[in-house]
Amino acid sequence: MTLASASPPALAARARSTGGSPVRDILAVTARPEVINFAGGLPAPELFDREGVAAAFRHVLEETPARALQYATTEGEPELRERLAARTSVRGLATDADDILVTTGSQQGLSLLATALVDPGDTVLVEAPCYLAALQAFALAGARIVAVPGDGDGPDPDALAELVVRERPKLLYTVPTFQNPSGRTLPAERRAAIASVAARHGLWIVEDDPYGELRYDGERVPWIAAHPDAVDRTVLLGSFSKVMAPGLRLGWLRAPAELRRACVVAKQAADLHTPTVNQLAAARYLAVNDLDGHVAKVAGVYRERRDAMLAGLAEALPEGSAWNRPDGGMFLWARLPESYDTTALLARVVEENVAYVPGAPFYAADPDRSTLRLCFVTQTPEETAEGLRRLGKGLGR
Repeated sequence: MTLASASPPALAARARSTGGSPVRDILAVTARPEVINFAGGLPAPELFDREGVAAAFRHVLEETPARALQYATTEGEPELRERLAARTSVRGLATDADDILVTTGSQQGLSLLATALVDPGDTVLVEAPCYLAALQAFALAGARIVAVPGDGDGPDPDALAELVVRERPKLLYTVPTFQNPSGRTLPAERRAAIASVAARHGLWIVEDDPYGELRYDGERVPWIAAHPDAVDRTVLLGSFSKVMAPGLRLGWLRAPAELRRACVVAKQAADLHTPTVNQLAAARYLAVNDLDGHVAKVAGVYRERRDAMLAGLAEALPEGSAWNRPDGGMFLWARLPESYDTTALLARVVEENVAYVPGAPFYAADPDRSTLRLCFVTQTPEETAEGLRRLGKGLGR
């Protein structure tokens, strides 16, 4: 006789209430080779410095195999931290190795900060639109997520000040340079105003900068973290994913000491440390290769691909559409006429063997359903032209 068994306990509320990534779902649907995929946020694989990276791995495995294959400290390999600190200092933010925590991709940095800073019910302020995986990380921490009103230059400082007074949030999350998904960049005066609000009212700023080195036009804008009002309250996140290779899963965060120590404890609980061999290989790569020169070559190719997409959008998108011209990064943001719902239209567009990401999932609330994100770096200009032709057909042009 078989006894009836009781059901196992339910999943945690945060797991039940937080959905998966629509971008990942779209990529799974559009993995067919015939699909021209503007949906991903993937660097162009043909531009990876495969030989340079392979040589770095060969060196550490041949010269220091016991160290490379062993456990390491949670904070990260000292040599890599030294080199990351030097690169950060050269770019205008004085940094020591002890200021750096190496993470398993900068996405882990977001998760660690959510663990270290956010209690269930705390308010987190974000941009509108906002990087989708940041919304996921803060939602899993039980945060109440509120979008700061803004414009083409990013969050409005006056609106931010009002929200800080009213909502008493823990932090503001921003991607101020070549934002994902919009591609926009906050001007220097907007950054200074946001830093001032944080200093006056008491607010952490999480400044995520995975795309800042991919500049094609204009002059570099200093980090918010370098502003005097923000130096003691800003966490700067960085990554090798867009400039070296995402498969290395190497990121880092620079944070004030007390918060950084809390993130170290959170990382110990998450994965003990980032893979030692990857860290040592990255440090070796930085020691013997010109990463800045490599990034400049990549940026030159990406500039051509951005321009190819910009050249074809007027023919591909419905009359009355609008889009931006990003000065760098990987993404372009478009808004169709109000009657268009890009989520509803996606299935029809995919039938034409092309894909984009609808804009709605990038909003914490009140999504603009006429928007979409296009990644322009993965396809050649010729593939982009064909993809835009298919997109226009799918949208009824």
